[in-house]
Amino acid sequence: MRKHSDKKINIAFIAAIFLLLGLISNPTYANEYATNREITMPNKQKIDPMIGSQKVDGKFTNRVAREGYSFEKLRKLTSAFISDKSDQSVPSKTLPLSNISAEQLLNATNNTMWRLGHSTLLMKLDDELWMTDPVFSKRASPSQIIGPKRFHPTPIKIGALPEIKGVIISHDHYDHLDKAAILELSNKVETFYTPLNVGDLLIDWGVAASKVQQYDWWDSVKVGEVTITCTPAQHFSGRGLLDGDKRLWASWAIKTSELNVFFSGDTGYFEGFKTIGEKLGPFDIAFVETGAYNTLWADIHMLPEDTLQAHLDLQSVHLYPIHNGTFDLSLHAWYEPFDRINELANKNNVSLLMPIIGEPINMLAPPKTSAWWQDYK
Repeated sequence: MRKHSDKKINIAFIAAIFLLLGLISNPTYANEYATNREITMPNKQKIDPMIGSQKVDGKFTNRVAREGYSFEKLRKLTSAFISDKSDQSVPSKTLPLSNISAEQLLNATNNTMWRLGHSTLLMKLDDELWMTDPVFSKRASPSQIIGPKRFHPTPIKIGALPEIKGVIISHDHYDHLDKAAILELSNKVETFYTPLNVGDLLIDWGVAASKVQQYDWWDSVKVGEVTITCTPAQHFSGRGLLDGDKRLWASWAIKTSELNVFFSGDTGYFEGFKTIGEKLGPFDIAFVETGAYNTLWADIHMLPEDTLQAHLDLQSVHLYPIHNGTFDLSLHAWYEPFDRINELANKNNVSLLMPIIGEPINMLAPPKTSAWWQDYK
């Protein structure tokens, strides 16, 4: 009875979030380029000064206009969450998890990675640990009382983590930017790398300004032997009523002397993937979102078919689907993203990686993973 009640509350919560984001976000498009404040960063380089982000009336915009949210569409969204929600959107069984210790992280070889859940990745690069979009809280929500609840615990707690060289953040949404996690991590992390204006949020929360660096699309910085490049995405931003699209969203390319990886953050499919592949590829592995999708919002979250095409555009050797298996953020069954991308990969002879949460993989020579989720439907 309690689970059923929680699901109904969660449906109402997610529907309200879509209504809110539809009302506060600006879907307009313009050809003018942004005049963001100049940020001085060590070793910062612009790959191409003519393809940075752009603003209209103080709000960041996409290169291709995303669909506007009319009240009719918002009505359809709300109706879909109420009537079309899968009764298997949350696992009925405890999902498998491979716990991680600090000793394992310290002793791991370079190019090892662990997925901690959703879009939170931990990578060993150049003898240092790097993390993406750290979310450790129980709920991806402004409240820890209501909102999407984790399907599984994290395979390691923040307190057990060793020192982290860098944390790379894609955008400000609650399932990618967890205030509690950021504050707890702040004493362990050397530098947080964010898109424009997202870093201001961290500083407002209490992270030392000296630990925060902010980047526009196509800005690149070298940190030791690791080069990170802020790349475009097709999405939006906002955490409340008054900040829609005031912070930039991004994907990221991360390169060492041995390895080249891509991290999508959140994005709809767009031609930018081809540009990223041409300028920064080929990639050894692409971590690309495959989850929380629906045709009603395909302009900001990719369907599995889009994910596969993005992988091909990026010229990636291996595809690692993320943004799934941790939170209930859409209408589909929790396992549907795994099934659909697995079928597409098999049909198109694509090397697909979907290990259980916490399982280490060598990103240069990843082992073939089994369809573990089939046993947990």
